[in-house]
This record gives sequence, C-alpha cells and structure tokens, in this order.
Amino acid sequence: MDNKVKDISSKSLSQIAWHRLKKNKLSLFGLSIIFLAILVAFLGPIVRPDGTPQSNDQILEITTKKPGFSVDILKVKKNQKQKEIGVFEYISVGVDNDFTTVPIYDYSFEGYNLIIEKYTGANINNGQILKYNLADIVYALDHNEVTESEGYLDFYTIDGGKQHIAITDLVATIKEDCIVSRKYILGTDKYGRDLLSRLMAGTWISLFVGFISVFISLVIGITLGALSGYFRGWLDDLVMWFINVVWSIPTLLLVIAITMALGKGTWQVFIAVGLTMWVEVARVVRGQMLSLREKEFVEAGKALGFTNVRIIFKHIIPNVLGPVIVISAINFAAAILIEAGLSFLGIGAQPPQATWGKIIAEHKGYIITGKAYLAILPGIAIILMVLAFVLVGNGIRDALDSKAVDDMPSV
Repeated sequence: MDNKVKDISSKSLSQIAWHRLKKNKLSLFGLSIIFLAILVAFLGPIVRPDGTPQSNDQILEITTKKPGFSVDILKVKKNQKQKEIGVFEYISVGVDNDFTTVPIYDYSFEGYNLIIEKYTGANINNGQILKYNLADIVYALDHNEVTESEGYLDFYTIDGGKQHIAITDLVATIKEDCIVSRKYILGTDKYGRDLLSRLMAGTWISLFVGFISVFISLVIGITLGALSGYFRGWLDDLVMWFINVVWSIPTLLLVIAITMALGKGTWQVFIAVGLTMWVEVARVVRGQMLSLREKEFVEAGKALGFTNVRIIFKHIIPNVLGPVIVISAINFAAAILIEAGLSFLGIGAQPPQATWGKIIAEHKGYIITGKAYLAILPGIAIILMVLAFVLVGNGIRDALDSKAVDDMPSV
C-alpha cells in the first residue's frame, strides 16, 4: 500500500488521466481511428490510389463498377510540360496526371503504331478502334511530326529536343510502363472515379472542419464565458442574452444562414460551423468561472497586484480546460455531422471536392439497386469518425473525473 501511495503521489494529474484513459479500450479504439484518419488526411495523394487533385480522375467507360473491378489502362503522355509543384502542395492538393487514361479491351502493335479496342464496359465490348503513334504515347512531343527510318523513329520532344529511338525500345517501354492493370478495391462511382480514393480524400474535409470549427468555438466561447463569469454585472447579462438568442436558433438552420451569407465553399463551411458551436463552451466556462473567481488563489493574485487579464487567462482558464476538452471532442463529432449534412444538401464544399456527404448525395439513388454500397460506404465512414470522437470524449470525461477512485490509494 505504501508503494502505491508513493507511486500515485509522484504522478501529475495529467499522467493519472492518461493512465485512466489507456485502460478504456473503447477510447483507445476511437483514438486509433482518429490517428488513422489523420494519417490518411495529411499523407493525402501519397497513400491514395488516385493521387490527382480531389481524386477526380474520371473514366466514364467504367462508371459504377463493383468492388474488385480491374481493367487495363493505356497511359498516353500529354503534349505539354509537366507543372512543377512543391512538396506541401503535392501532399495537400495532389498533382494532375501528365498523361491521359484510356481503358482498353485489346491491343496490338502494327509498325510504329499501337492499335487498341477501347473498353466499353458492355457484355459484348464492340469498342472503338483507335490508333496511337508509339512516340506520342511515351513522350510529350513538341509537334506531331514523327518519321520512321530503318526501325527507328525520329521526333522532337518538349524537353529533350530531337530523339532517335528504336521502335522495339518504344514497344518494350509501352508494355512495361504505359499499359497497366488498374484494380479498384471499392469499385468506381457514377463518374468512373476510384471510390476508395474519393473516400480517403473526403477525410481531409471531415477532419479540418472539426479542427477549424472547434478552434473558432474555443476562441469565442472561452473569451466570452471567461469575461462574463469573472466580471458579472451588465457584461454577464449581455453575454447571457446573446447566448440565449443563439441557443434558441436550430444549429443547422443557423449554419445554413451563415453559409448563404458567406457564400458556398469549403472555408465558408468551416467558419459557419465554428460560429455556431461556441455557445456550449461559453456556458461551461462561465459556470466554472463563477465558482473559481471566489477561490483563495484568485484573491491572492489580486493582492499581489496581478491584472485581471493575467488572473483570468493564466490562473483560472487552465483550471477549466478539463470540461472544455470534453465538449470540444463532442463538438468535433457534431461538426463532422453538420458538414456532411451541408454537403448532402449541396451548400457545403463544392465539386469536385470529395466530401462524404456529397458522395452520399450523388449516389442516393443507388440505395434501392444492387449498388447500395456507393451510398452506404461514405455513411459508414461518417459513423466511424463520429463514433471515434464520441468515444474519446467520453473517455476523457471519465479520465478527468475527480471522483474516480480506480487509481487512488485506499486509506
């Protein structure tokens, strides 16, 4: 028992809370989902099968294909210079392909041309027959003039100048690098885009709407709640009147009104959601402030000549962060749901930005068909993300509970 008392006394309150949280398996499950989502969001195009901006590579011939679908793709080099972008832009946005993608059913080489039958997706393919110059497939040409001489092709590229390359080398390069088999693990959507990549790209919106809106709500809520509870009087009456007015308006309607005022778009949604979620934070901070302002350490600070701003933000606010963290976790989940609802209604992030709510809206008609998974999978993603933050919020609440006795020594 003495060893246990010594061990407990040597731990800070945050260490004790973390120790309690680690014992909560449901909270750890929620943390693992959140950590995975953060990795997917920040690594972005690096881990997505489709690394183009918003994973918007559309191949209309392969729309609404089922999970596990595979098709051969011909990659034809675009006759333009590749845009150079930085690492941050690549991770956060992605980069457009420097080639066009053509689904192929069959192909053959004839001289210095590639003959393909285009994939149509029908039971009997009967696709269009297309002819491509071998050099035009592999290189970005300065112009389309290509000449043949004794098994070699002569042409000019945008970056490398004049080229003299054997046809056999071009054929080998095309077989190895330009004709690839692409597998769609979760199938394709109604526009022929990789559904898995679209779901992964939607993670960015869901996480950032939570982070930005919670940050805005904390700044406004803590500031108004702290000033109201500390100074009381007419300021408290004014803030409480404002809180009650905002509280009386349905959240979704208020978000829609703010979004309409600010305009449709990603950042407008972030701001609109944040401006509606500060009320709960302000009420909790105000209640805690009314209690703590009468404590001895506040009187001591006043006696030492500390300013009210220092007493509020350096001495009192740190003591109310526990409940605020719990509310923030719940608000994070609520922000994800609100954003999904706005995107579903078409007033959230605009196409081609991938959002889970928008994916559901685009495929809601497939629910009564054999392809209901197109709308169900993004719904499952929303459920898992919201559940993760709710579980973590509940775990943090239990871990910060001063009445918990699981880690306290018996006397």
